[in-house]
Amino acid sequence: MSRDKVECAVTWCWILLVGGVLVWITAGKIPDSQAAQGAKEITITQNESEIRISTSALEAAIRKQGYVSGVYQGTLLDKRTGFRDVGFGLDIVDWLLEPGSDQAYRAKLHPALVNNYGDLFDGHIAKRSLEGPQICTMAKQLAPEIITGKDFVAVKERFKYYLAAPGKKPGSQWTQTIVFPAGKRYFVSSDRIDTVNSSDAMFLRIDMPGHIKHHHGDTFSEVYLSYYGKIPSREFFTDFPPDQKFIYRRDDGNIPQRFIRAYHMRDPKTDREGPWLAGMTLDPAMAYQGWCHERGYVCMIEEIGGRRVKPGDSFSAAYIVGYFDSIDEMNEVYDKYAGHVGLEADANGWKLLKPH
Repeated sequence: MSRDKVECAVTWCWILLVGGVLVWITAGKIPDSQAAQGAKEITITQNESEIRISTSALEAAIRKQGYVSGVYQGTLLDKRTGFRDVGFGLDIVDWLLEPGSDQAYRAKLHPALVNNYGDLFDGHIAKRSLEGPQICTMAKQLAPEIITGKDFVAVKERFKYYLAAPGKKPGSQWTQTIVFPAGKRYFVSSDRIDTVNSSDAMFLRIDMPGHIKHHHGDTFSEVYLSYYGKIPSREFFTDFPPDQKFIYRRDDGNIPQRFIRAYHMRDPKTDREGPWLAGMTLDPAMAYQGWCHERGYVCMIEEIGGRRVKPGDSFSAAYIVGYFDSIDEMNEVYDKYAGHVGLEADANGWKLLKPH
């Protein structure tokens, strides 16, 4: 075991190499202004496969290999209640698409870019892939950057798409920034696309907050969609396509005041009521479409962007993802951060960004 001691501005920090695992530990006196806000020490541990982050309120893992992007499935622990997310991960990222069918050139497409529709799984709205592959399943390996500040830790990841549809070129870049503020039961995140292609309505597909694994509603009692209301779990006992009910489409012309998608958790073993796990898109106008349907699990896909772009353009959305005790609490936090579309972080701090 080796140990190097580094003096930080606020606390003492140690970096330990233990059995091939890099461990960053902060300890020491927390200024009164932070302590008043419930700030506690943040611990970061990592190995070649993942980064684990622990604050006084949350625990989470971000994968470097395998199923990547966002917060890895089953690892977002709410320390107050003991509940964890029950899907396939949070703020998980797919590929770039636009409206329309790929039937005319499907034979020329790489299999990873084929986008099916016209069934229970994907619905009946024609969409075609522009660039890929799907990041979460096919990027395979990312090189996250860890950023530490006095009361937060952030992780930044990047990936360049290397497949493109006929007439398009690969190379658009996805950047994801995730910030874990000390003492908060939620994290702040953002997905950004810097495009090398043109499109009349390019959008990025993500899971927001994430899907819900369940058996006849054993892991959740209800879903809340701010543009629809509360939906009891029994509505998700049988499969139905995303465009049959509960779908959000910005093109319908009714942009909500808040864009919140959440599920009310319960313990499948004891039926104990848990917190709400919510994903909030802080500028509702950035949400192009939102699915909430059953396909063996509750699918909570969201598509951001959906506007005209040209090479060199960028678009992004920002989110709050985490645990809340009530819808009123969600609304209060949402309104605190509303109107932002991006996120930046460095050692001096983090900030949400307004539209240009």
